[in-house]
Amino acid sequence: MTAPAALRELLLSKITDVPDYPQPGVMFKDITPLLADPAAFGALTDAFAELCDRHRVDKVVGLEARGFILAAPAAIRAGVGFIPVRKAGKLPGTTLCQAYELEYGTAEIEIHADALAPGDRVLVIDDVLATGGTADASLQLIRRAGAEVAAVAVLLELGFLAGRQRLEPGLKGAPLEALITI
Repeated sequence: MTAPAALRELLLSKITDVPDYPQPGVMFKDITPLLADPAAFGALTDAFAELCDRHRVDKVVGLEARGFILAAPAAIRAGVGFIPVRKAGKLPGTTLCQAYELEYGTAEIEIHADALAPGDRVLVIDDVLATGGTADASLQLIRRAGAEVAAVAVLLELGFLAGRQRLEPGLKGAPLEALITI
């Protein structure tokens, strides 16, 4: 799904480019101006909530950290539960953990072991799909918990980084919904 032209234009007008952040040669896409604008943030929340309805989800998973900001209001608007996926060591209690490859090393994410029930339909929400490593690890966690991945939704897909191609096998037929692709 690509956002309708008016929504796409509104969202893009509130995303700023920050050159050389976090390191030289990187053009960082800053969504904080979008979050500060109630009309733009509300329109984005509505778009994600509509995806919850379309994919008939029971829970929304938000990926740390900006995914939390986008996923929680969408879950509330859609009337479904919100589940955070955190960096390893940040959740109390029993968790499921998943390691994944980074460009230079590995990382781990986790979810509460009892956060999802077998058969739950889950929408994963994040701000940006870059290389796809974190999103792919989250799909593995969701399935290990016995839940079903209904779809993955992102505000912005950086197509030149080929995250969609990396994520494709892990989607196992579930759609990847990018509101904006650059």
